[in-house]
Amino acid sequence: MATVAVTDQTFDAEVKNSDIPVVVDFWAEWCGPCKQIGPALEELSEELGGKVKIAKVDVDANPNTAMQMGIRGIPALFIFKNGEVVSNRSGAAPKAALQGWIEESI
Repeated sequence: MATVAVTDQTFDAEVKNSDIPVVVDFWAEWCGPCKQIGPALEELSEELGGKVKIAKVDVDANPNTAMQMGIRGIPALFIFKNGEVVSNRSGAAPKAALQGWIEESI
């Protein structure tokens, strides 16, 4: 399963109402660290498909969701389970660290 682009309009449907845990990556095109973790998140989306959904929110195109979540720096990652945030972290990290964080949180 590929990562899912989520907008202000689709956030509730794709994230809060998901029947599986969702990792949300708040990112922007100009953000170097965001681009560093992008490929790792794509790979994890495929490897963990069915167990977790990985969603990406472009903070420049979707400022309302970023503001509601209190995003102050990117990349910012949140894990939602049953519509609630269960874990979050910020900054870039290697794929193995991201995978460990996701698996222990879901």
